[in-house]
Amino acid sequence: MTPDWIIAKKRDGDTLSDQEIYWVIAEFAVGRLPDYQMAALAMAIYLRGMSAEEVVSLTEAMLASGTRLAWPDLPGPTVDKHSTGGIGDKTSIILAPLLASCGLFVPMISGRGLGATGGTLDKLESIPGFRADLSIRELQSVVRRVGCAITGATDEIAPADRELYALRDVTATVASIPLITASILSKKLAEGIEYLVLDVKYGSGAFMKNLGDARRLATSLTEVGSRLGLNVSAVLSDMNQPLGCMVGNALEIKESIEVLQGTGPTDTTKLTLELSSQLMVAARVSLNKLEAIQALSSAISSGSARQKYDEMVSAQGGDPYAPLPLADTGDLCASRNGFVTQIETEMLGRAVIELGGGRKHKGDRIDHSVGFEMRVRVGDWVEQGQPYVTVYAHPPQIDRVRQLIEKAVVLDAQPPAEVAPLIGEWVHA
Repeated sequence: MTPDWIIAKKRDGDTLSDQEIYWVIAEFAVGRLPDYQMAALAMAIYLRGMSAEEVVSLTEAMLASGTRLAWPDLPGPTVDKHSTGGIGDKTSIILAPLLASCGLFVPMISGRGLGATGGTLDKLESIPGFRADLSIRELQSVVRRVGCAITGATDEIAPADRELYALRDVTATVASIPLITASILSKKLAEGIEYLVLDVKYGSGAFMKNLGDARRLATSLTEVGSRLGLNVSAVLSDMNQPLGCMVGNALEIKESIEVLQGTGPTDTTKLTLELSSQLMVAARVSLNKLEAIQALSSAISSGSARQKYDEMVSAQGGDPYAPLPLADTGDLCASRNGFVTQIETEMLGRAVIELGGGRKHKGDRIDHSVGFEMRVRVGDWVEQGQPYVTVYAHPPQIDRVRQLIEKAVVLDAQPPAEVAPLIGEWVHA
């Protein structure tokens, strides 16, 4: 087969065969297909789309590039959760130890930042010593001993996705439903899990900017996942303002710990409990949602959820009680009175990247210490001179993002007509 023929075929809107999809992914996984040709194909897919059958083949091909785990000896169900990404979204870091403290097993293979959204692995690597590059054997060992682990896709686990994931981040092909679907599900199928819940976000800080696009993505994920043998469901959640208060790698670890200790923001806690309870009911650990939430809340109040987090971090080489790297702080104050009527959340994500907390180019190093704390929510009244954002940055950088943040937080004399609910509808296969 010839790569440029396959690229041209998709560029012209034709359907790729199973053989063509398998071949191009296999060649890319072993380095025989160069980045520039894979980037061209990714753009063609972004512009032309794929049928459900093509996405199933793409997912299977990416899965076949590595090893698929099996857990025949675990005394409980294997589950996982995935978010399509949002500003301040740290629920994976909370959910994995929380569910493990309730008897479920969570072998979570996660990713790094894409576009303006932060990545779970980048956040975890702000913990001194934490390793996000476990081998299959190490992942299996940690999950058996602790009940959960969070690591990246390695040479053994969905290697084609790992390379394509990084390429999409710097070629403006992130927000493609076929590519998102295959990326997420190839990693999740490689984990060997039985149950999966998806958090599909929509709004200014998400890849899907409106509810309709989010619903289409959720439908693609649940349909393809079901065809490939997963028990999968998806919730649509709002990302028109950051989730929680903290945005930035080390800051989001700090806030995750607060949620596990029962002192975190209400919205982050609520969404984490919603996703966790869905898995507990699907896996028949709890009879219904109310019983599941009671068990999860008890795990938080008793301290067992925080203890499980400490065990996971320690098992992956980190020190759960080491000081997190945090830059100096400076407050941004409102220039006038007004209601917060809108937060351009993606712009806030771009501000973090400008501070060094995200990547502009493949291979960029992350500054884990930077970010900001949101001190207002949509609908809040703000007085002139009131601090509304605290920026964590090295002093010269604060002025660099001041205008971005001021544009992102929109003030008006009238309150917003409505504030979107955090949790929308559920989508099932």
